[in-house]
Amino acid sequence: MNPRESLPETPPIPDVQSTVDHRNLSIDDVGIRSIRYPMRVLDRDGEPAATVAVCNMYVELPEHVKGTHMSRFIELLQIWKEPVSVVSLEGLVRDMCERLLSHSGRIEFAFPFFRNKAAPVSGVESLLDYEVVLMGELRQGVFTRTLKVVVPVTSLCPCSKRISAYGAHNQRSHVTVTVQAAQAVWIDELIDIVEGQASAELFGILKRADEKFVTERAYDNPKFVEDTVRDVSALLEADARVSRYVVEAENFESIHNHSAYAVIKGPKHR
Repeated sequence: MNPRESLPETPPIPDVQSTVDHRNLSIDDVGIRSIRYPMRVLDRDGEPAATVAVCNMYVELPEHVKGTHMSRFIELLQIWKEPVSVVSLEGLVRDMCERLLSHSGRIEFAFPFFRNKAAPVSGVESLLDYEVVLMGELRQGVFTRTLKVVVPVTSLCPCSKRISAYGAHNQRSHVTVTVQAAQAVWIDELIDIVEGQASAELFGILKRADEKFVTERAYDNPKFVEDTVRDVSALLEADARVSRYVVEAENFESIHNHSAYAVIKGPKHR
């Protein structure tokens, strides 16, 4: 006799989450937060780069269902092998909603994005990191993607340059750009826009000739926070792909104990 044939049958394990709830209150977002997970992110050239993301994943829960199946969020991360990008994010969100039997859901990935940059004179290469948040949301069949990038740059004060006999104070600045776009707007594109409008961009490694170049570049290109947000926003205003944007600039002042800050929310002229 097979030993297994003599064992009593195991009763089915109850699925408490799927039972009916009688409070008649739907839940807007339910899921998991702050899970670190390795992932690959595509740049605009289609090259995947490894990073570690902090993930938030939610779905809408109908009023009659008691709870969602939390393990299915992790299962989705485990089986999803395609690199994440502004293009593939929609498929991931729709897959999540289908697995969790929901019409609406949202995924947020926060991660460092690294670019290999060549110094302007010596050409020596080094990595620079940027903070990125990529969010995809599905609400009643309509998908929205939001991309947020924090770009560190150098800013030099126009007023200090004008009133000083020599020199001008400068500081590191963070320019944060958040866009919603009907078509793909790549992380690299937003970085290029911001760095192109700053007094000077940052590099991981600078030789003496590079340092001279960057210092003089900033001196020749002074910017208030007001100038920075206006210059970046003007380029986003002209980009037909961008439906909404927020541009923030914060200068961590070198001669004050406060920061200078400005923000523009657009579009303004469409």
